[in-house]
Amino acid sequence: MIGLGFRREMLDWDMSAVQADFFEVAPENWVGRDLTPLHDLIASGRPVHLHGVALNLGGTAALDTAFLRDLRQLMAALGAPLYSDHMAASGDSYQLYDLFAVPFTAAQARRVADRIRAVQDVLGMRIAIENTTWYTNVGTMPEADFLGLVLERADCQLLLDLNNLSVNHKNHGGLSPHDFVQRLGMDRVSYMHVAGHEFDTRFDLFMDTHSQPVEACTQQLAHRLTEDYGTPVLLEWDNDVPGMDVINQELSCLRTSTTT
Repeated sequence: MIGLGFRREMLDWDMSAVQADFFEVAPENWVGRDLTPLHDLIASGRPVHLHGVALNLGGTAALDTAFLRDLRQLMAALGAPLYSDHMAASGDSYQLYDLFAVPFTAAQARRVADRIRAVQDVLGMRIAIENTTWYTNVGTMPEADFLGLVLERADCQLLLDLNNLSVNHKNHGGLSPHDFVQRLGMDRVSYMHVAGHEFDTRFDLFMDTHSQPVEACTQQLAHRLTEDYGTPVLLEWDNDVPGMDVINQELSCLRTSTTT
């Protein structure tokens, strides 16, 4: 199955012509708003997953229980099969406009896992967490081991972002995306993300911009994992969103690479 992140730039599109099997939206953008566009997608036989950015799983502030109640209501209204959020900090005293990595230590893994378990208790379901890009970090554990410890202690699922693995590998070295997945395993993966990224000369780093086509090596890895495990893959294109023809071409490439 091939999915697409549904963005506001697509509200005027004829979504029946978009070649995606399922969609994903940020719940923060839909709580308390008209859900008609999402119900139309669902009525076409294509489910909508919720992928949050504001739960602040890696932060230290108390979890936002009011938002969790809103989230539970939204999931019920949409019949959403899955909720996911980022394994990162997104703001304690106020909402940040970026996601910040958690130090890779056993103590931090246990702390974050306990926050994830608390979220799952409120929602009454297992959620998925996404591995994130990071540009600077501290810690004593390899990222794959840290993430594995969080998943095991929290007993949650993983939204495996292959683009983030590529960006981190290019910026920091360490395990290649393929070796990272081999080390972590696929047992807990709900589905995968792919996207594009860019090199920023100001910082001398690759940046997770979601504004470019998916690089060939990421497509190929998604293909192999889909073949081996039957795991769905979803395209994210969040910035400089092109027209439907480009999006459909990207989806077609993913569909071809995951079926040939």
